[in-house]
Amino acid sequence: MASSSEPLLRISGLNAFYGQAQILEDVELEMGAEAISVIGRNGMGKTTLCNAIMGLMPRIEGSITFEGKELVGRPPYRIAGTGIGYVPQGRRLFQSLSVDEHLRMLAAGTRGKEWTPAKIYELFPRLAERKRIGATQLSGGEQQMLAIGRALLTNPTLLIMDEPSEGLAPTIVETLVENIRSLVAGGMAVLLVEQNLGVATAVGERQLVMVSGRIAAETTSEALVSDPDAQRRFLGVEPLAQHR
Repeated sequence: MASSSEPLLRISGLNAFYGQAQILEDVELEMGAEAISVIGRNGMGKTTLCNAIMGLMPRIEGSITFEGKELVGRPPYRIAGTGIGYVPQGRRLFQSLSVDEHLRMLAAGTRGKEWTPAKIYELFPRLAERKRIGATQLSGGEQQMLAIGRALLTNPTLLIMDEPSEGLAPTIVETLVENIRSLVAGGMAVLLVEQNLGVATAVGERQLVMVSGRIAAETTSEALVSDPDAQRRFLGVEPLAQHR
């Protein structure tokens, strides 16, 4: 457990590579028990950052500590065991398994812990209604609920979410934001990667901007929402206020 003065997650001098191509360059990041959002245009290294934390990159340099423990060099399953849950972009569900089978795979380790399959069904009643349905028969929103539920069953201290609103209808996105905010209110730290500026600013007060593999700027949700020029510069989108 990290001391009260030590960041929950600290990334220092992080470089990540695919072959000879460098994707992340000297990334620096610290966060505590909070929700922060990482924003930026496509191809800026946001997903690579998530993969580097989870040990899914073929080559990284630098330091990533979680609760004071070094993660670099550990295999992904060991990193997940430290208390980091991951909801990857694209969900990566097993096509041959039902909703309930996805959750029961992790049920053995949840006895006596906060998150159990029963609590996942309480958080996402729609999954309870479709527990016998195969993953490929679920809607996009239902698949995202399942991906989040699966990650929560690891009972993480930190939940990393990569583009969770991608491809979802606006009404489903609103529910997703409510669910994420309820997790944060319950004490879970969330590192959210998002292109949807409305979701990013609704979830995290701190907004970290990635440009060409670096954390190029840090701002707040309030400042970003009120600054159309920054929205265009960082994300290449029309001002958020025009869509409200």
